[in-house]
Parts: sequence; C-alpha cells; structure tokens
Amino acid sequence: MKKCKKIPAVMLAGAALMGLFTTAVSAASGEEGNLQPEIVQRLYDNFVKDDRWKYLLEGLGNTALITFFAMIIGIVIGFMLAIIRVAHDKNGSVPVLNLIAKLYITIIRGTPVMIQLLIIYFVIFAAVDIDKVLVAIIAFGVNSAAYVSEVVRSGIMSIDNGQFEAGKSLGLGFPTIMIHIILPQAFKNILPALGNEFISLLKETSISGYIGLMDLTRGGDYIRSVTYEAFLPLIAVALIYLIIVVLLSAGVSWLERRLKKNER
Repeated sequence: MKKCKKIPAVMLAGAALMGLFTTAVSAASGEEGNLQPEIVQRLYDNFVKDDRWKYLLEGLGNTALITFFAMIIGIVIGFMLAIIRVAHDKNGSVPVLNLIAKLYITIIRGTPVMIQLLIIYFVIFAAVDIDKVLVAIIAFGVNSAAYVSEVVRSGIMSIDNGQFEAGKSLGLGFPTIMIHIILPQAFKNILPALGNEFISLLKETSISGYIGLMDLTRGGDYIRSVTYEAFLPLIAVALIYLIIVVLLSAGVSWLERRLKKNER
C-alpha cells in the first residue's frame, strides 16, 4: 500500500480558517445559495467602492511609523534606565538618578497607556500645534521604555557576578564592563522578552484613534461607520495585525538562531 502524504499543518489551519470565514459570512447573509455574489458585493462595498481600502493603507502606514520610532525611543531610554538602576545596585552610585528612574517606572507601569496618551496630547501639548503621529510616538515610546528597562535590568542581573569581578580585576571601569562584557550576554537572554514587548507595543498603538489619529484600527472603524457593517472591516484589521505579528515573531526567531550560531 502506498503511504498517504501528510497534509502540512499550515494548509490544515488555512482550510479551517476558510471554513470558519465561510460559515460566518453565510450566517450573516442568510442566503446559502447566493453566498458567492453576496460576499463579492460586500467585499466591493467595504474595500473597493470609493477606494475605501486606502483608509486601511493610510492607517497601516501610521501604525508602522508609530511602532518603529516608539520602539527606538523605548530601547534608548529603557537601556539608560536599566544601566542607572544596575549601577546603583552594584556600586551604590547615582542614588538621585536611581530614585528618578524608579519613580518613572512606577508611574508609567502603574497607569494605563491610554491615559498617558490622552494626558500627553490634551494636557502637555494642549497649547502646541503638534502632529498627532509625533504625540503617539512620544507617548508609546515613553510607555515602552519603562517595560524595556525592567526587561534589560533582569537580563543584566541574570549574568553571573563573577563577570563583573573579572572585569574589575582587569582594571576595567564600569562602563567598559557593561558595554563589552555584560550587555552582549544579556541581550541574548532578553531577546525573546524584547520581542514580546515590541509585539505588545504594536497592538497598543490601536488606541491612537482616541486622539483622532488615523491608525489601522481607526481606518477599519471608518469603513464600518460608512458601510454599517462590522464583520469584514474588523476581520481585515485583525488579519493585518496578525500578519505583522507573525512577521515580527519570525524575525525575532531568525535573530535568535543567528546569535546561537555565533556562539559555536
């Protein structure tokens, strides 16, 4: 007997998703026999008519822009905060900066990101004519920095203390030890956690619409307000987010493999 070929898991998952999609559309239309013309018309009304797909494209561009630059701000400020806190824990130095860093992290992690976004836009920049994308970048970057700092600090603290002592015995200063010995090792340990933080950051940008910014979620919501149909616009937005997250996860996994190869 010939062996049956195994069906790839991706194809099975795709078939299952298509089945769910078809069932949901069928239930929404209520006309089993006219399913194909019905869904074609609905796709046309939601995405093709009046170039409504451009709202999703514009929103996707703003979402990507906000996520990218907020991620850079989060990394820069987060690493600075982490090094300040580690310097205080190891040497007892910079007590004032350590207190400010702890206060910053406590406030940012203890309040919702939506409230922070609204405060920055409606309070801090209330009297300034500033681009909403820039406001979102600042808000999400400041928020992400608090979480990145704790991730980085935990990675640094996970490195054996003997590494610090070995660096000191060689006459190296604290900055040199951190840059050349500790941080390269810590980065490999915290890469998965950093990847998760950036995925969370991407999804958190979906609240940018609260300040009237056309992000990806807002684009889908605008289509819904015009067509009075929620299913297709929201599913389209969800699928776009899912694709981006899958690509980000694949990128992080690829980087992890590359770093492991360099260890050998």
